[in-house]
Amino acid sequence: MSGADYTMQMVKLRKFKYKKIAVVVFLTVLIWVWADLALDDEQTFSGASITLGRSRSNLWISLRGESAVDINEIVLKGPVSKISEVKQIISNNPEKLKFNLDAEQHGFVSPGEYPLDVREFLRESIWIRELGLMVESCEPEVVDVNVVELVQKELTVRCFDGENNPRRPESIEPEKILMFVPGIWSGERLIARVNLTRGDIEKARSEVIEKTPYIVLASGQPPRQATASVKIKMPPEGDLLKQYTIKNPKLGYCFSYNLQGKYRAEVENLREVLIITIRATPAAIQAYEENTQYHVTLDIIDSDEFEEGSNPRVVRYNFPREYVEKGDILLVNEPVKAEFRLEQISPEGQ
Repeated sequence: MSGADYTMQMVKLRKFKYKKIAVVVFLTVLIWVWADLALDDEQTFSGASITLGRSRSNLWISLRGESAVDINEIVLKGPVSKISEVKQIISNNPEKLKFNLDAEQHGFVSPGEYPLDVREFLRESIWIRELGLMVESCEPEVVDVNVVELVQKELTVRCFDGENNPRRPESIEPEKILMFVPGIWSGERLIARVNLTRGDIEKARSEVIEKTPYIVLASGQPPRQATASVKIKMPPEGDLLKQYTIKNPKLGYCFSYNLQGKYRAEVENLREVLIITIRATPAAIQAYEENTQYHVTLDIIDSDEFEEGSNPRVVRYNFPREYVEKGDILLVNEPVKAEFRLEQISPEGQ
């Protein structure tokens, strides 16, 4: 065999060995990948939540009445390596378990109540899809999405300090603003709040400051701000409203036509109901304390006849309207709920 033939044979032999090694490596990697894919793992995660994104100004969208809802647990399934990866991702960034719901993108744009399939919603999450994971189960499985149409109404701007005490400014411009609120809001509910820090109040004594009013649609909901700010000037000698507790308060009852004369109301927390603390000008407190027949009123409606046990209802505070409209009289605390029950009045002679 010549030297050239020997060299050529060795080259072919090396090429064959390299190809064989490459095939073995490829098959080994393929087996590893197949084994990883074939061996799925499950992992349960807690601490997740669904939070609502922004919506149209004329819509109030909530999840079970809240702006967010907790997901008690999510069970994810996938290859072992992917489950390990998602564990590390969530460990480094727990915010990954906070899922944002764009209600309008899901078609929740008309007033009503809609069921949200939580499992399907989670499956649409970009990072879950990118990792190739499956959402095996979740708790809860369905969440109600409530959509309420809001209407534009004129609201009176009111100022409050850091302790939630009402503060009467020397001037507010404008005194009323337009905002979208539930259609059932009326009367004293039509108020847009402005929160003033101690620094705000001191500054506003010497110069006009600008603040943006807001409303809160329900407890637990984030505030909704007005689209424009208002200009506020505080009186130089301090707040014109002083705090009073009403002396000898009187409670009145307003029975529906069908119940009057048939029942009397027994209020279980009467002492609490009759503690009325307000902030007012001297003229307003005099008008309310001396010239009002009933300082608070409890409304009794037809459906109360069928209630068993104690029945709670917020009382009405009968502030003189002329002073309410000027902001000269304000309730310091939240309106009290009267806990009452109805007792049937026996006909005479029985």
